[in-house]
Amino acid sequence: MKLGAIILAAGKSTRMKTAIPKVLHRLAGKPMIEYALEAVEPLSSLPPVVVVGYQGEEVQKAVGERAQFAHQEPQLGTAHAVLQAQPLLEGKVDTVVITYADMPLITQQTLLNLWEVQKTNPGPLSLLTLESETSRGFGRILRDPNGKIQAIIEEAVATPDQLAIQELNVGIYCVQAEWLWKALPRISLSPKGEYFLTDLVELAVKDGLEVKTVTLSDPTEAIGINHRGHLAEAEAILHQRINTHWMLAGVTIIDPQSTYIEADVLLGQDTVIYPNTYLQGKTVIGEACMIGPNTVIRDSQIGSRCEVFFSVVEKATLEDDVDVGPYAHLRKGAHLAKGVHMGNFGEVKNSYLGPGTKMGHFSYIGDATIGAEVNIGAGTITCNYDGEKKNPTEIGEGAFIGSDTMLVAPVKVGKGARTGAGAVVTRDVPPHSLAVGVPARVIRKLKDEDG
Repeated sequence: MKLGAIILAAGKSTRMKTAIPKVLHRLAGKPMIEYALEAVEPLSSLPPVVVVGYQGEEVQKAVGERAQFAHQEPQLGTAHAVLQAQPLLEGKVDTVVITYADMPLITQQTLLNLWEVQKTNPGPLSLLTLESETSRGFGRILRDPNGKIQAIIEEAVATPDQLAIQELNVGIYCVQAEWLWKALPRISLSPKGEYFLTDLVELAVKDGLEVKTVTLSDPTEAIGINHRGHLAEAEAILHQRINTHWMLAGVTIIDPQSTYIEADVLLGQDTVIYPNTYLQGKTVIGEACMIGPNTVIRDSQIGSRCEVFFSVVEKATLEDDVDVGPYAHLRKGAHLAKGVHMGNFGEVKNSYLGPGTKMGHFSYIGDATIGAEVNIGAGTITCNYDGEKKNPTEIGEGAFIGSDTMLVAPVKVGKGARTGAGAVVTRDVPPHSLAVGVPARVIRKLKDEDG
């Protein structure tokens, strides 16, 4: 049995008070619509159909080739939106699941459960329901004395007795495709001037067909995003899910309430995350690391047994056994090889530090390639920008850069060379040479007794 998926994403959502499409607002580091896509993609036989309308071009650009697109213009309700997907799915799938881009907490397992129920349903339709004292604006499920569904009544037109019903319609459906395409044109225009999917239930009942339900076991999955308060509510639930997942996978999170881990982050076993730590983007952290407290790591690759303390790491790579901080800043393109030590108040940008290199505090290394086992003294600066372009610095293996050295790029310091404290290096320093002064001059070759 082939399943097709329709994700409704055409609404304007004036309550969000936003200049960008609601479904592109970010939750745990990803656009809201990503969660709907991830829930249906493993189940769907075809790329899901995203129905867009208001600012649809922006939504389509963000989703890209992961989906097919149908355009709803004008927006005349949920049933009208689903009808726009008919040309893309008719004759290609047996069953259609209909969900929403602004319900990011619905899980793949829930949709799978709904589909499994529909497979056993002799009737054309199964839907998700919720037992809750809080209605969140959902319609009520009306049943006959035998417990069979008769209709869905919208909250706005429900009687006081109907409002007391606690079985709610979540609005997510799994429908027999052939029946769906025939039923949609039969839906009448509502007094609001829209065509609603809820009418599918009443049509099925009139046809003498059975409608089945699946009750959500986790009521938080039904949270839809209509305003910024809902966005914050969903964010908190996602963070709880993410933190719980990693703790069950063998990661220690000292204080989950103050730890922010985005959805695409990957963490290794026995890593410890200290409070006030933010792990964002496509960050990957290896095993047995110590991260934080008060640390931000974004879109970076961290090896195993690393320590990052009170620091900011952005689009950088740390190999195994690297320790950084406190108050260090690794910027885009920074690459610290195995065993590198980077002291407090240091900054590295677009540079490679070789294995075992030690970078003292209050130093800036930019656009540089540094060999293994180099000592970079406190206050060392690579003067990489000449006012027009960035220039490279190269430091050879085993070099010793004295404190407060200025390396005016482009410049090379050879293998085993040394600079004196306060040197301003404007010319290349040959291997195994000592350069001192302002500007720095080579005063002698180093001997074995110099170390």
